[in-house]
Amino acid sequence: MVFRLMRKFDCRLLPQIRTLSALLNDLAKIRQFGIVLEVFDEIVKAGIRPDIFIYTVVIRSFCESKDFVRACEMIHQMESNVAELNVVVYNVLIHGLCKNHGVWEAVEVKNGLVKRGLRADIITYNTLVLGLCRVEQFDVAVELMDEMIKLGFVPSEAVVTSLVEGLRRKGKVEDVLSLVKKVGEIGLAPNLFVYNALINSLCKNGKFDEAELLYNEMESKGLHANDVTFSILIDSFCRRGEMDIALSFLSKMREAGIKVTVYPYNSLISGYCKLGNLCLAESFFNEMINNRLQPTVITYTSLLSGYCNEGKLHKAFRLYHEMTGKAIAPNTYTYTALISGLCRANMMVEAVRLFGQMVERNIMPNEVTYNVLIEGYCKDGNMVKAFELFGEMVDKGLVPDTYTYRSLISGLCSVGRVSEAKEFLDGLHRDHRKLNEMCYSALLHGYCKEGKIEDALRACHEMVARGIDMDLVCYGILIDGTLKQHDTRRLLVLLKEMDDQGLSPDNVIYTSMIDANSKVGNLREAFGLWDIMIGEGCIPNVVTYTALINGLCKAGFIDKAELLCKEMLVSNLLPNQITYGCFIDRLAEEGNMDKAVELHNAIVKGVLANTVTYNIHIRGFCKLGRLEEAMELLVGMADNGILPDCITYSTIIYEHCRRGSLHEAIRLWDSMLNKGIMPDTLAYNFLIHGCCVAGELNKAFELCDDMFRRGVKPSKVTHDILARGNHSKNSYENVDQ
Repeated sequence: MVFRLMRKFDCRLLPQIRTLSALLNDLAKIRQFGIVLEVFDEIVKAGIRPDIFIYTVVIRSFCESKDFVRACEMIHQMESNVAELNVVVYNVLIHGLCKNHGVWEAVEVKNGLVKRGLRADIITYNTLVLGLCRVEQFDVAVELMDEMIKLGFVPSEAVVTSLVEGLRRKGKVEDVLSLVKKVGEIGLAPNLFVYNALINSLCKNGKFDEAELLYNEMESKGLHANDVTFSILIDSFCRRGEMDIALSFLSKMREAGIKVTVYPYNSLISGYCKLGNLCLAESFFNEMINNRLQPTVITYTSLLSGYCNEGKLHKAFRLYHEMTGKAIAPNTYTYTALISGLCRANMMVEAVRLFGQMVERNIMPNEVTYNVLIEGYCKDGNMVKAFELFGEMVDKGLVPDTYTYRSLISGLCSVGRVSEAKEFLDGLHRDHRKLNEMCYSALLHGYCKEGKIEDALRACHEMVARGIDMDLVCYGILIDGTLKQHDTRRLLVLLKEMDDQGLSPDNVIYTSMIDANSKVGNLREAFGLWDIMIGEGCIPNVVTYTALINGLCKAGFIDKAELLCKEMLVSNLLPNQITYGCFIDRLAEEGNMDKAVELHNAIVKGVLANTVTYNIHIRGFCKLGRLEEAMELLVGMADNGILPDCITYSTIIYEHCRRGSLHEAIRLWDSMLNKGIMPDTLAYNFLIHGCCVAGELNKAFELCDDMFRRGVKPSKVTHDILARGNHSKNSYENVDQ
């Protein structure tokens, strides 16, 4: 205002250039850039020649006003009027351009400094590197960083951090490591944020050894890990299942006096759940609560996912209700875990209901959600619903993957529609969908299950022609199918083909061959394969041991089977229900039910008994005419939380009918139906025959009608029984066959 009055009254005493420069600087500090430009115009009109400092403020004002055309014009005017230029004014222009996405123009300004007899300084380089990082031009930023280091400039911590973070986000971890090494050589240690970000990237890229080395380097430079560092490292070990090392870092964290946050707890709970160690997962969950830490949706989802994987759905849903009761909103992963658990338990109605709730609450299902539901329907044999969901998934813009395709191919094969599965796979290939060996292995399994080895081999040739290599799983399926057809010649051809491709049989293939030989009583060959397997470094598993034990038991070598079982225990392998079933089956066949009962009780105590072992035992008692003990076992199943199946009931119903206890047989039949257990053709045949023998022909025909209503197909034996009526009272053997 004073300056304008002096101009208005034609005052001959004008302010000094230094005063005007200070005035403009003060105006710029309070961001009055418009007034700066107005005063500058007055200065020029007054015939005052601006100096470099005034030009610097004016150029900054134009940059802040985003008028870069005028800013550049002012640069040219300054170059004509000022004798001694400096780099500061150019840095102002470079900063303005970088701030407003004109980074390439800024680089041109920097490159033009040499012509003007000027050199870029540390501020020039720092500004440009930050600007390049802002527009994600990291390669050029690295070049400029190298250039400035060669010139002896030490980049600022902010510049290093920005470049490291940018390269890290782009996955250029090697470039980051190289950069950290370079700045370290000039005495600049990256800060804790940089180290944490870099350690995190290395862990995510699977470079765990490098991450640990960087952690050690960080400590050696006097930078102490914080809660973020420890959280990253603990999470990386938990993801790899290296829980002991994760716990050692948790101890280090506590020793350093750092408060354990929710993040390490989440990692530990997730890690133990994935390993199936729910006891320790629950322990950390409770410890977290005791430490007054609030579980997050990730905490709950990890734990309930673990419960679902172990089939403990009641615990999973209890946890789900607990989290929603605490106003912790479930997310897509939470619902997907629960839906997956329900599908695995064959509870499709409940799974679909939960899927509907999820959508109603605007929680959008992802590819995995659809995949688990599609797989559930496929395993249930409901291919109509599976393909409906597949179509819905595509309509919603979700991309099916090899997991989706494999489930659908496998589902079609499981319901006997192998030719449709092949057509579906060929259609996917024509549409250029990505397929892998898993998709083809599902088709191969379908062909082999139906004994169509030639079709399976043709599919293999197509698979290889389409650029997908045969793997051990594919060969394993072909070998298993060949073994079931007792085709030794083809088996040898497949084994040679594997060897030519540098593939060696694995546990699964050796076990298939051992099992096939054991089942036909060829124990010499089975044990020969066992020796080769061990010699090749393949470690037998429970299935391998059980295959040999089964062969020995069937051949009557129960003592040798027991020795093999003891060897199994020495190898830290626990026998399963099938292993024990081999012994019980043999003991029942021999009529040695006392020893069978003793073994069965041991199984129950070890929580290894299942429906199959009970059925073997019940059949043994019925065969010996000890029906009362068979009935006791049926009651004991419920007490031990094991559900009987159709075989359980039909075995006892058969024995009651054979004894003429039709009333008791019908009572058991009704009990079976009330429990929702679907009778099969054999079960109907037993009871229909019992009714005919007892002269209850009306009841027999009622049962036949019931068969049709339930969609159970009568066999030739069913028709024969009804045709004979009550004329053949001693024909139970034919019914059994």
